[in-house]
Amino acid sequence: MALINKKQLLQELSPPFDHLLCTQLLDEFISAERRFIQRDWEPAELDGGQFCEILARIYYQVDSNILKHDKDFDSCCSYIENDKVEHKITPRRDALHVVKVLRTIYKFRSQRGAVHISPSYQPNHMDSKLVIECVRWAMNETLRLFWKGNRDAVAKAIRELLQFDVPSVGVYDDILIVQRTDLTAEEEILILLHYAGEEGFSRLEIGKAAKRTPPVVTTTLQKLVHASCRQAIIVSSGKYRLTDLGSKRIREQLAEKLMLS
Repeated sequence: MALINKKQLLQELSPPFDHLLCTQLLDEFISAERRFIQRDWEPAELDGGQFCEILARIYYQVDSNILKHDKDFDSCCSYIENDKVEHKITPRRDALHVVKVLRTIYKFRSQRGAVHISPSYQPNHMDSKLVIECVRWAMNETLRLFWKGNRDAVAKAIRELLQFDVPSVGVYDDILIVQRTDLTAEEEILILLHYAGEEGFSRLEIGKAAKRTPPVVTTTLQKLVHASCRQAIIVSSGKYRLTDLGSKRIREQLAEKLMLS
C-alpha cells in the first residue's frame, strides 16, 4: 500500500462529513501540499484560505447538524464559538482549537496581502510555510477527531500526511511508475520507497516499478541498507522501508525531484 490517498480518506470521513464538502476539502489540502512542494508560494497561501472556508463549513455541519454548502467562513466559526447554542461536537474545546487555527490562517493570509497582491507584496517561503503547517495541523486534528476506523490506522494516516506528496509517481491501472527520466537508480528507488509509506515495498514490487535492470535494483538496495548508508531497512515482513536517514535525504536533497520535471 502506498501513502494514504484521497479515496481512502474520503471513505473514512464521509460520513459523517458531507460527501461534496469532504471531496472539496481533500482537493484543497492536496493542492496546497503540492503547490508548497513545488515552491509555488502564492497559490499555497490562497489554497490555505479556501481550505479554511471548506473545513469551517464541515465543522459547522457536524456541530449544528445543518448542511449549508455556501455558508460563509465567519458565520460557521461564530456558531462553533457561540456558548448559547447547542453543540454536537464534544468536547467543545476540540472544535474551538480548530476554529482558532482556521481564523489565524484566514486572517493572516488576508492581512499579508495574499488575497489582493500589491506592488509591495511578494509571496514568500516563510509565509507559505506558516500557512501550510497550520493547514496540516487542522487536517490531522480533523482526522484524529472524526476518523471512524481503527485508531492505529488514523495514526498512520496522520504520520503519512506529514510527508511530501509525490507528483512524480504515477499510477495507471495497476502499473506504478516514476515519471521522471533524470533520476539515478538510487534516487528512483528512494522515491519509490518514500511513496510506499509505512507499508514499504517488496523486492518484487520495487523491481516492477523501477525501470532498471534486476542487477542494478539489487545492487542499489544493498547499498541503501548497508551499514555505511542505512537509508533503507528490511522490516520483518521482508519489505523495504525508508529509515529516518532516508526520509531526511528526501526532504533535504530530493524534494524537487518528487515533482514532475
